[in-house]
Amino acid sequence: MSKQSTTNTNQLVLSALGEDKPGIIDELSRCVLECGCNIVDSRMTILGGDFAILLLVIGNWNNIARLENQIRSLEERLALTITARRTASREIGKDLLPYGVDVVALDQPGIVHNLARFFSQRKINIQEMVTSTYAAAHTGTPMFTVHLSVDIPANMQISVLRDEFMDFCDQLNLDAVIEPVKG
Repeated sequence: MSKQSTTNTNQLVLSALGEDKPGIIDELSRCVLECGCNIVDSRMTILGGDFAILLLVIGNWNNIARLENQIRSLEERLALTITARRTASREIGKDLLPYGVDVVALDQPGIVHNLARFFSQRKINIQEMVTSTYAAAHTGTPMFTVHLSVDIPANMQISVLRDEFMDFCDQLNLDAVIEPVKG
């Protein structure tokens, strides 16, 4: 999977979900390559016993169409549910500041929703979210972690946002930090 310019090319987002087994990424990436396309961005994980992947694929119009025509046979061969959607390059706002948010708390329902609502109410877009659970060392207490990448409007006063966020987290008993993304 390589990074290259996504301008002046057709783009396709593929998502695939199914029972985890060896060889899925090999088969998917081979199909993309054989269709003359290129994977420029991806996310993959195992959730429970299922495999889940998101791919951003680029290529010329004919090659993207050829890949789209392969989806049904890939689904059958790999026992996956695959969805494809054409997309365009995302316009990156010049007036946005990238920040990272990390939260750790006792596992409880509603953490993701409450965090999403906090940022949504302030018109802050969440670019990426990764969550996980684990058992705390020594006690085995169920813990929950969230990492968010957010874009904060440059005209927003960061110190006020940080204070509001920390008060919000204190009310929900969340241990959190919000920091600019470096580099």
